[in-house]
Amino acid sequence: MNKNIFPVFLFFIFVVSLTIIFSEGNAQAEQQPLNQNIDSCFAAKCHDDIKKEKFIHGPVATGKCKVCHGESAKHMKKPKRKKFGKIKKDLSKICFSCHDKFKFKKKIHKPLQQGECVACHSPHGSPYKYQLLAKGADLCFKCHDKRLNKNRYVHGPAAVGACILCHDPHSADYKNNLRAKGSELCFLCHTEKKSSFDKAKFKHKPVAEDCANCHNPHAAPKKFLMKSDVPELCFNCHKDKKKQIGEAPVPHKAVTIDRKCQNCHDPHMSNIAKILLRPPMDLCLSCHDKDMEMPDGSSLKNMKQLLEENIDRHGPIRQKDCSGCHNPHGSKNFRILRNPYPPTFYKPYKVENYSLCFGCHEKTMVMNPVTSKLTNFRNGDLNLHYSHVNKAVKGRTCRACHATHASNHPKHIRDKITFGIFDLPINYNKTETGGSCLPGCHQLKKYDRVNKEENLWEELLPEKKPAKKK
Repeated sequence: MNKNIFPVFLFFIFVVSLTIIFSEGNAQAEQQPLNQNIDSCFAAKCHDDIKKEKFIHGPVATGKCKVCHGESAKHMKKPKRKKFGKIKKDLSKICFSCHDKFKFKKKIHKPLQQGECVACHSPHGSPYKYQLLAKGADLCFKCHDKRLNKNRYVHGPAAVGACILCHDPHSADYKNNLRAKGSELCFLCHTEKKSSFDKAKFKHKPVAEDCANCHNPHAAPKKFLMKSDVPELCFNCHKDKKKQIGEAPVPHKAVTIDRKCQNCHDPHMSNIAKILLRPPMDLCLSCHDKDMEMPDGSSLKNMKQLLEENIDRHGPIRQKDCSGCHNPHGSKNFRILRNPYPPTFYKPYKVENYSLCFGCHEKTMVMNPVTSKLTNFRNGDLNLHYSHVNKAVKGRTCRACHATHASNHPKHIRDKITFGIFDLPINYNKTETGGSCLPGCHQLKKYDRVNKEENLWEELLPEKKPAKKK
């Protein structure tokens, strides 16, 4: 080759090479705007990681970044030097330009109220459904206290992070963004309780209002998520019972053992007044169906057996209402009686000593020496109730002759009475107009309302008061 031509040939090759290089560059520059919605933002070493998420926001998936970010020509040309500016618009307005706007209810979740949808949702992509920033409760605990769920017993939805089972994450009509009001929220899952509750005649007020009065809806140290132990939990409302039970000199054991208040009461609902577990007498006899030894060494008879074996029953027993005489929460009186009643054979007579009896019986029955109508226990018009009871020193108490629960004799007269170490038989016999008794403490005595009996022994007359000195 001619030495003069060779330099020209090299120059030609150089020019052609540059032309090809610049042509390819121009071609690429012309193609890039055509694909800038998709390829440019997600180009290698730019935002390519966004499209790798499991759940991607619609505009991102279709490369329509400018729907949210607007036009960014400067950033496209010089991405490293010209950064995106922060979106100055109300973010929620941008979201609602595509998404249906919520019909806001009374309570609005604070992030939504402040227009911060991105406090919970990623605007680009996320490993979690709805582009959430975290899974379940982990998202909620970015703001809320994690200690809500830290306890021995955890509510099922809280345990699995299903906060939105109870709370609406956007807007609700009830406090704390709850999906329903009070107990109605709980009944959405606890359908068996709702069915029983709707049918029950008597409903515990805290349940009717809100189960959360007694149960912690997140977590608690007590079984069944109870806020505190029974009876302390009950005493939060029943302050009068707290005072009564705490101060009663004669306590009822039922309120201090096992399930305590729940030994007798259902904490939710019942078809029996006072939300009792069973009808009153059946409930009492579920414990009093055996002999019991008392702390003072005395004993209580098997009441169920006693009632089965004796047919003439005291009025409250006939009405199946043990609480007519006994206070089931405790008392200051013998045998947790509601009012004073002499526990002994003898007792000086005072009206107040028989407050329990006079709650039903007419007190004048033992105050008038003679009568023709106050009582059938009279000899002629001599009032034998008065003669026995109304004594200043050794008045015979009601229990001397009458069984307070039941017997097999009319007027529930006893078979026998314990007197010291002896069991004295009463040997009572009733007639059409009177009767007789031979108790072992005196000879046979008879009485007749129509034809007065003349007894060998002097009639039981009122004690004579000492004559006043002149």
